[in-house]
Amino acid sequence: MLQTYDPRNDDIQVWINGELTHRLEARISPFDSLAQGGDGVWEGLRLTRGRIFKLSEHLLRLRRSARAMAFSDIPSDEFMTQAIRECLAANGMRDDVHIRLTLSRGVKVTSGMDPRLNQSGPTLIVLAEFKSPVYDDSGITLITAAQRRPRADMLDPKIHHNNLIPSILAKVEANNAGADDALMLDDVGFIAETNATHFFHVRDGVLRTSTTKACPEGITRATVLELAADLGLPVDVGDFSLTDAHTADEAFVTGTMGGITPVVSLDGRPIERGPVTQQLAKAYADLQATSGTVVVG
Repeated sequence: MLQTYDPRNDDIQVWINGELTHRLEARISPFDSLAQGGDGVWEGLRLTRGRIFKLSEHLLRLRRSARAMAFSDIPSDEFMTQAIRECLAANGMRDDVHIRLTLSRGVKVTSGMDPRLNQSGPTLIVLAEFKSPVYDDSGITLITAAQRRPRADMLDPKIHHNNLIPSILAKVEANNAGADDALMLDDVGFIAETNATHFFHVRDGVLRTSTTKACPEGITRATVLELAADLGLPVDVGDFSLTDAHTADEAFVTGTMGGITPVVSLDGRPIERGPVTQQLAKAYADLQATSGTVVVG
């Protein structure tokens, strides 16, 4: 299992709508939209040396996701940033921290799906944990899941929502197969992403990745594409099949939880670690170590 319990988190405080509560006592209402229907949006943030990498971009995506779902009274970036600061200060956190920022439609006056039952504004949750990157330089193994990613006309991946059932089902497939994670295809069989990260592969020196037709507009993914341009690496964003991935010269995944992580095998086929992956991983690590919004002095 890639993640385990970290005892540094024994007594962390969770920020929920302005109140800080011990992790064992933190609660949301059973009438909250998250409990009623997974009706929420979220972001994963990484705190390194007092700074959050790409905070503005994450808050923008969260606000856009909430607007797409017709949430009312969406908190401002300033409010959410202050909530994060309060949570980090309460926990004495400055480094090696992952923050899960969640915004639900809020508490309903009675159980039900109708958003008109939400009459008291959204619920904002800041959950900060000491958590080292889930993946490391040793790389991960993937299998291809039977579970598919939906198209934009089914459930638009541009909305970063809390309905993670397809990802969970794909992860179950990976667990049962003894792999670290699962590669997921779109409805017509092209590569979308993994159950938790975006997928890149390299062929003849060209960096390739999927379009965002069936995967979120990943912030780490966008950063990698920017770094590739800075490094003068040729890039191809398009539709790629499993055959492309099975015969790749290199492959890696990207995400807030692990930065850039090599893929060492896919469906039992070994994949070499190569120079493009190493070059991008170093550039990403350097950028993350030297940039970001200061939230802890």
